[in-house]
Amino acid sequence: MDEADSEAVARLRATAHPVRLRIMSLLTAEAMSAAEVARALDLTHANASYHLRQLHDVGELVVESEEKIRGGVAKRYRYDAAREVADRSSAIDDRIAYARASSVEVERRLRDAGRGSGSSSDLEAWVPLEAWRRALDLLHEASHLLHAEARPAGTPDTVHISLTTNAFTMSGGLEGDEARWAPGRETDR
Repeated sequence: MDEADSEAVARLRATAHPVRLRIMSLLTAEAMSAAEVARALDLTHANASYHLRQLHDVGELVVESEEKIRGGVAKRYRYDAAREVADRSSAIDDRIAYARASSVEVERRLRDAGRGSGSSSDLEAWVPLEAWRRALDLLHEASHLLHAEARPAGTPDTVHISLTTNAFTMSGGLEGDEARWAPGRETDR
């Protein structure tokens, strides 16, 4: 396994935890310290610090600022979904672990779901390559739009939402470079 593969595996393993998924979502809207994350998610300070370090160590979080507090230094972390990261492909077992952590987090969110608009979809099908690429472009655009527009919890005139996507090619049909998606790839090939 080369270095890029091991970095992708480490990143996936670090994010394959329901608490860490919640932290990344929380830190999309604003930078926070471990104490603030602990209060927001009802965790101990030590637990929040541990999870923040794990995410930071694999490059999922950036330190946006540091401030002196009672003789120490508090780091304020932020999750930037729009940044460039190494290839996120990895072994199937790691992807399954991430999917399991995501499903636990989606279940927690569903228990808190309010009335209002929403969408849910499940599909396993064979579609033309052009339709697949267009769908991935739209999913990518929607994900980046919502990450970019995320605001701190409770901001007036905002709606509390949940978005989880998981789209991938199955075995059979076109595979490899031919079926890979890249942001903004033209669909008229």
